[in-house]
Formats: sequence, C-alpha cells, structure tokens
Amino acid sequence: MIFTDLLNATTHSLSNGLTGIPLSAAQDNTETWQQHLLQSGEPRLQDIGREIGNLQSLLSEGDVGLNAAAIGRSLSMLATQTAEAVAQAPAEIRSNLTALSDLLLKAGGQLEQKA
Repeated sequence: MIFTDLLNATTHSLSNGLTGIPLSAAQDNTETWQQHLLQSGEPRLQDIGREIGNLQSLLSEGDVGLNAAAIGRSLSMLATQTAEAVAQAPAEIRSNLTALSDLLLKAGGQLEQKA
C-alpha cells in the first residue's frame, strides 16, 4: 500500500532529524502527502493537507531565509492534527501515525525554541 510506504519513509526521515532532510526531499514529500490527503474526501485529512500546503509555502521561502518559528508552529499543528486522526485510522497504521505525530511535535518544538 502506497500510504503505508509513504508513512514509513516520512517517519524514518524525521527520525534522523530535520537537518538530515534535504529541502528538495522535504518539498517532494510534503507534495505527495498533500495530494494524497486533499484527495481523500475526508474533512479531517483535508485539513491536514491544507496545513501541509502552509508548510510548503514556508519551505519555498528558502531563497529569502526560512522562518524557523513559523515552520515550527506548522510542524506542531501537523503533529496535533495527526494525533487527532489516529483514532479513525486503520489499526495497522495507528502506531506509525502516533510515532509520526511525536516526531513532528518534537521537530516543531525544537524549531520554535531556536527562533
């Protein structure tokens, strides 16, 4: 299943820390997630897709300097939204979604503290 593969790849990338992810790879990953979530037809998942769109906008400002605080807030929002989606997720991916939420929250908090 492509969703499970994407979830595993994202969790693996984030577990290595934000600085280990090339900006282009992060943009590609967020684009894939956004398309998948916006096309889901589920309002909660579409909200996550819209927040990913916000994150993409923040990441695309790289030429003028990334706004660490805003990126951190976006990652924290994604963590909260992901945690809320866990209850409705299929049982076989709940633990991976929880891990993703935890990683997003940690990364978001680190960026917000540095700003």
